[in-house]
Amino acid sequence: MSLLDGWTGATACALQSALRLSNEAFAEHLGIGVRTVASWHQKPTLRPKSEMQQLLDTALEQASQPAQERFAALTNSGSSRPTSEAEQRLGADPHIGAALDWLDRHARRAPGTSRRDVADRLARVDVRELEDRGNRRGRVRQRDVARALANYYRHLPQGYGCYSAFHDGGDSATTILTSTTWLDLDCALTPHNDQVQLADTGAQDESLDEEAAGHAAQRLAETLALGIRLVDMPLYRLISADVRKGTLGGSAAITEFVRYALTMDLLEGELIDTLAAGGEVTPETSPLRHRYLPDAGSVLDLSNRLCAGGTLALTAIARPADPFRGPADYLLLVQERSGRVVNAARQLAVIPKGFHQPMTDYRADTRIGATLRREMEEELFGRDDIDNTLGRQRAADPMHPSRLSEPMRWLTEAPDRLRMECTGFGLNLISGNFEFAGLIVIEDEEFWRRFGGRVEANWESSALRQYSSLDRRLLTELISDVAWSNEGLFALLQGLRRLAQIGGERVSLPEIEWEV
Repeated sequence: MSLLDGWTGATACALQSALRLSNEAFAEHLGIGVRTVASWHQKPTLRPKSEMQQLLDTALEQASQPAQERFAALTNSGSSRPTSEAEQRLGADPHIGAALDWLDRHARRAPGTSRRDVADRLARVDVRELEDRGNRRGRVRQRDVARALANYYRHLPQGYGCYSAFHDGGDSATTILTSTTWLDLDCALTPHNDQVQLADTGAQDESLDEEAAGHAAQRLAETLALGIRLVDMPLYRLISADVRKGTLGGSAAITEFVRYALTMDLLEGELIDTLAAGGEVTPETSPLRHRYLPDAGSVLDLSNRLCAGGTLALTAIARPADPFRGPADYLLLVQERSGRVVNAARQLAVIPKGFHQPMTDYRADTRIGATLRREMEEELFGRDDIDNTLGRQRAADPMHPSRLSEPMRWLTEAPDRLRMECTGFGLNLISGNFEFAGLIVIEDEEFWRRFGGRVEANWESSALRQYSSLDRRLLTELISDVAWSNEGLFALLQGLRRLAQIGGERVSLPEIEWEV
């Protein structure tokens, strides 16, 4: 890595690491946008424009002597082997540092042990092999995952079952453990109905044996090698659930994202790798699953395990009749998830989709609707200032009306423009996550005239697909697509069922009947 040919995204990130600044603080230091800094992390070979080169030159010249020395070390000036971006993150990324500290504490290791462990593993990671593994994983069908977990958790308590549905294209099975009282909720996400409360409980003590710690360290090494974002932010974990028609209740506590990423989130990779190799999912082939989620009882025992998760919703936007497209309908949005996300990478999902986590008001943000509104702003309307992967939140009230995007502000100005409902709830057997499926309906077709061109997915999606609510044949094919994530398919099916009830002449949807 050299400055002889000017700055690149990689050397700019090295300067940020040497200055020990977050994305937001580095952007402020240079007087530029946070998104520009984020783009340097995503594209290390990118060469900034000349005026940006000058800003970086000045920042390096004005840096303290220790910072300049750290920069020289990170860029390996005079060395025959350049320091990779992954090695820079290992040494300077505060979120990776938080994960390493967590792993040292909970594996009862001496401070610094996990950093050395991850460094050793990183040196042995073969990125091409990881990419090949990703391709193998991509060939494992959603239906095969559902079948494997239905067999693993075949002894279910009375009243519970895995969500499946019959429709025009046949039948669909998922890994969502649910019950009849958790489906067709028709629950408007208003403060009166949306009543998940913040529990006053301390953090759970968790002890990892060497095998579990090794898997966690390998996850960090692969995260670094593949350039996957990992941001340690507060996360809600569900302690109890009281969900029934018209009402969402229960309690949630605060945990950290790294705890989830290094424990429960490892179960999916273990599962998919076993199936990709043609194996059977058993306690012997799935030691992490046997440790963290051994049976259906442990899945339902929310208070004694880490149950993270979130909400996702089918978005339906009313469109006026069009001489080329045809009669008035709803635009339905589906996303193809990016390979850089932690959850449901390279799979189909409805949009928006997000982890249930607080922003600044930990108590008020426990409501499911709070997360869904935030995700609309971030994933549909381009509010990168509330994307917690780009920097810490500094606004006292990020969702204050004065800060809303123009489309979101317009939607909230009249009560009949936007409908937000929860359509179902379940626990995903893949990693034990809770899933609140929802439906967002923009009722006023004036929205599409004004803001249709402003709807754009963020970095979490690699592409957006659009479907007409009148295209029954194409929607039937969509339901049968093998690329769906299980929670995405659950939300799609429940959303279509509800939209069929309320959509009137704007819809001609496949008939869907669920079974538990």
